[in-house]
Amino acid sequence: MDFQQLIFLLLPLLAGVLLDALIGDPAWLPHPVVGMGKLIGGAEKALNHGARRMLKGALTAVILIGATYTLFWWFIPFCNGVNRWLGVGVSAIFIFYFLAGKTLIKEVRMVFKAVDESLEKGRKQLSRIVGRDTAQLDAQEIRTAALETLAENLSDGVIAPLFWYMLLGIPGMAAYKMINTLDSMIGYKTERYKDFGCWAAHIDDIANWIPARLTAWLMVLSAGRPGLLRFVNKYGRQHASPNSGYPESALAGILDCRFGGTHTYFGQEFYKPYIGENPRELTTDDARQAIRINVISEVIMVILVIAVRALF
Repeated sequence: MDFQQLIFLLLPLLAGVLLDALIGDPAWLPHPVVGMGKLIGGAEKALNHGARRMLKGALTAVILIGATYTLFWWFIPFCNGVNRWLGVGVSAIFIFYFLAGKTLIKEVRMVFKAVDESLEKGRKQLSRIVGRDTAQLDAQEIRTAALETLAENLSDGVIAPLFWYMLLGIPGMAAYKMINTLDSMIGYKTERYKDFGCWAAHIDDIANWIPARLTAWLMVLSAGRPGLLRFVNKYGRQHASPNSGYPESALAGILDCRFGGTHTYFGQEFYKPYIGENPRELTTDDARQAIRINVISEVIMVILVIAVRALF
């Protein structure tokens, strides 16, 4: 690979990551993931009733994921064929769209600031970034939920998209975002979604199996505490999710705190096993440390992606 080829290979990634770090996801900017959500919502409304809900949900998930991958598999080379710099620009824009690092960091900061002012403000701010019901949460539960979400988002919103970009380029990254959006909308074990969203949840589990564990390793590496891998292995596998427990346990170990407990989703209670043993009060300093770990982990992952794509 010559120098020019290397530049065209790496420039979209670096530009997309930089854009996400600088501006995140402005509310005024049209977003392809919003379009994915509308497609999923329309399909769910049309199909999630009557008989064979699991089959209809499976077909919905497979068709939407396959169509997304195929669309980008055609579109990105088309842009490159028209003009190489057009391809670079379009690729950078989609990498920017498919990363969600800056936005969640900003939201978590706002949750900690809001809950310091009042419980009501904290609950309202938290409801912007979690699927669970927040109306009855106390201050400790609000801070805990925000940090759990930050750890999960590092995996789902940053490391996993970069992992699939590393393996399959923009089409893989786009397909992963469709998988993750499907899971976040219909992958719940509630009465409404348990059949229709069953396949979406399982596909998401498969797509995140390696990225979730990779995220935990990167977090431990970022903290300079490799001994925490034993803590991660102990608590990560105890989580109700086959994946979420790994980044959460990494952060709980780094902060020496406790995550988990009973949460309410759509009026139904779900128990998540505790991760960690120290139920201490969380503070704004913990949020700052967690955010620093997120940023360092992302930087290491970007370097890893650059190295792999440059070599292979």
